[in-house]
Amino acid sequence: MNKEEILKMKISRVEKEIKDTPYDKSSEHHHGVLKAKLSKLKEEMEGPSNKGGGGGVGYAIKHSGDASVVLVGLPSVGKSTLLNAVTNAESKVGNYDFTTLGVVPGMMEYKGIRIQILDLPGIIEGAASGKGFGKKVLSVIRASDLVVLMTDIQRVEWLEKVKQEMENAGIRLNKKAPKVHVHRMGKGAIQIIDPFNSLDKEMMIEIALEMGLKNAVVQLGEKITSIDQYIDALSKTRTYIPLVEIVTKVDIARKGDLRKVEGEVVKMCADKGLGIEEFKEKVWQGLELVRVYLRRERSGEADRKDPLIMKKGKTLDAVLKRVSGGMRDDVNRACIWGKNARFPGQEVSFNFPVFDEMEVWFGR
Repeated sequence: MNKEEILKMKISRVEKEIKDTPYDKSSEHHHGVLKAKLSKLKEEMEGPSNKGGGGGVGYAIKHSGDASVVLVGLPSVGKSTLLNAVTNAESKVGNYDFTTLGVVPGMMEYKGIRIQILDLPGIIEGAASGKGFGKKVLSVIRASDLVVLMTDIQRVEWLEKVKQEMENAGIRLNKKAPKVHVHRMGKGAIQIIDPFNSLDKEMMIEIALEMGLKNAVVQLGEKITSIDQYIDALSKTRTYIPLVEIVTKVDIARKGDLRKVEGEVVKMCADKGLGIEEFKEKVWQGLELVRVYLRRERSGEADRKDPLIMKKGKTLDAVLKRVSGGMRDDVNRACIWGKNARFPGQEVSFNFPVFDEMEVWFGR
């Protein structure tokens, strides 16, 4: 029996024990330790997994543009049709499963940013354990900036099933990483600093040990509401990606079908243009990008043809570093224009956060 078979057997045993153990207050501690053990075993199964991980089984994708978006979903839901509608790609379109056998890239331009759209092979149940194109598809998803999850009006329930496949693979959709800092030390065992009284500390220590920590300070920056969230915070293999959901072929919806589509899901018929503009806007919002325009002269006009594309939350200091690594030493002032400036030309610190369509001048 090779290592992979042994790990699969161990994973199966732990999953069975979790399933067979009734969950209540008295068994919460035991459940937590079992879930930590399962997470650790799955990490071993995957091998090294960072952004774009997957242990070398992924497609070789050359990323370009300001952001990368993947189209993921069941076979034959219209991913190729959408790609062709919003980009310059020519993805083969057919009405049978697995039309797309490779990854087809295209470039979508919206609000001055260039977004690479990748049409992936259809994903099926069991993808997390390698079925179909499973692990190859998941490796591309992990390396992306946003995932578009698609199904059609006849298989709306598959949205939840595909999201569960992502969850099983350690991909957290539309979630933020828990604010937990782990500081490893040479000695001192496990120390928990939790001013929010989130979970039982003894259980948190045991979970940390099960996750491979020996001597470390685990400091919580927010209240952790579940064991799963705490395990995610300690895991090295979680990927957090924004999500856009689409239901296609709504033109053939029967009476009552559309009532099954809930929440912020885009209703689409790509070949008729329905839902295309809403899709573009939701991708833009999900990526949380902003456009920053530079002024060469304080009293001059900004270059609005070639914006710097920055992530929300970044500061003017990050803008300076993008412009030139040495520029930070040559300037000591920043003036801004736009919706978040108190007045045109407001002087601000380099810690000021960027906002969309900000104009900025750096000088002395």
